[in-house]
Formats: sequence, structure tokens, C-alpha cells
Amino acid sequence: MTERRVLPVLLLGYDDAWERLDRRLAGLGNAEYLWEPVTGTWTVRPRDDGSWSADWAEPEPDPAPVTTIAWRTWHLGSDCLADYLDRSPAGRPLPTAGRAWHGTAGAALADLRTAAAAFRAAMSDLGEDGMWQQLGPAWGPYAESTWAALLVHATDELAHHGAEIALLRDLYRWGPGRSPDDRAPGRSYTASR
Repeated sequence: MTERRVLPVLLLGYDDAWERLDRRLAGLGNAEYLWEPVTGTWTVRPRDDGSWSADWAEPEPDPAPVTTIAWRTWHLGSDCLADYLDRSPAGRPLPTAGRAWHGTAGAALADLRTAAAAFRAAMSDLGEDGMWQQLGPAWGPYAESTWAALLVHATDELAHHGAEIALLRDLYRWGPGRSPDDRAPGRSYTASR
């Protein structure tokens, strides 16, 4: 009987979600990164000390506010991927923690890429058997969940927030007052039948 391994399949899903998001982030500038499409949008904002911090409220408002690309990169990079590793043998791969994040697209994308690569490496390093280990007491109510379940959850985070980032980029490019020069170079924006 052939041995069936799940880790390569899980990593393939993660890689597909990450690579699609990373391609959609190419060419992201600071104005688009911080663009607030509606009133009350959550983003990252400068603090009095010159650092930047993500908007947050406990409990989270219902309905949840619209969030910027800046906020979403914080959520994915720091709040999800790096935070997951904080409670793993790999340890946190970023110097930022909590609500601290970046006011520029370049710094945010560098840390998001670092967190995505570190998370993938940590999952790969667990190996096939390690995937089925429980997360453990540091995970509180999720202690009995497996690393495989966390990898599936992380893939979902990348896919759904990646789709939201892609939509925000499309809306920004087609927004009022923007010229065709503001749109992504090399892409066709004509409708086809």
C-alpha cells in the first residue's frame, strides 16, 4: 500500500494562497496602502511617539468595520502568522508585536513576506507526524487542535484576506479622479465579450 502524506497537500494550498496574494501586492504604494474607502475605516495610524498602530476595539464592533490594506497586512503578518509562531518552537519572526505595525507599504510587505515564509518553514519542519500533534496549553481553548488544523486556518486567512486586498486594489485603481496611469502597468482594463 502506498503511504499517503497530507503535509505536501496542505503546503500546496498554503503556497497557492500566498503566491496569489503576493502577486496582487506587487507595486503597492503608500497612498493605496493607507487608503480609507469609507468613513470609520480601521487602518494603521501614527502614534505620538512616531510609531504606528493598528486600530482595534474590544469587543469587536458588529458589524466589523471596513479595513485598509495596511490593517489587513498587519492582521495577516503580525496578528496571525507571526503570532501563531509566537506559541511554537520556531518563535516569533518579527520585531513588531501587538498592534504595532508599519506606516509604509514597503516595510509592511517585507514583514508580511518574512512572516509568511517563517510560518511555512515552521509547518514544513514539523513534518508529517508533527502535523498531528496538538497545539498545547499555550493555545487556551484551541489546545487540543492540531498543527494541521492551524495550517488549514492560516491558509484560509491568506485566501480570504488576500481576496479582500485584491478587491481594495481594484476599487482604488478605478476610483474617482484616478487616471489610467494610476492603474497597474501591463494589465488590460477593457471588457471582453
